[in-house]
Amino acid sequence: MIFISKHIVPRGYTGITIWPFVFLKSKFLKENQVLINHERIHLKQQLELLVIPFYLIYGVEFLVKLIKYKNWHKAYKNISFEKEAYCNEFDLEYLKHRPFWHFLKYL
Repeated sequence: MIFISKHIVPRGYTGITIWPFVFLKSKFLKENQVLINHERIHLKQQLELLVIPFYLIYGVEFLVKLIKYKNWHKAYKNISFEKEAYCNEFDLEYLKHRPFWHFLKYL
């Protein structure tokens, strides 16, 4: 389910996925198939990890990367979940053939 909310999506981002919802900053982004695919990859990751563990792992991994890189954007881009989503967002068929827990490849 996709919702539009410029208040839920953090500044500097176009979308955020909070299972089972995708929040986009503006209505026209609903037409962006690459962004929607990116967010659907996150939905799959969250479901595989039973949601709550996803957020715990995401947060811990972000903090570790932030300490390592001392840069918010670089830390975010190097989270395994984000790396998988960014590397595969242009493959609109990716979720049809994605292996289980494939984000582990990006650790």
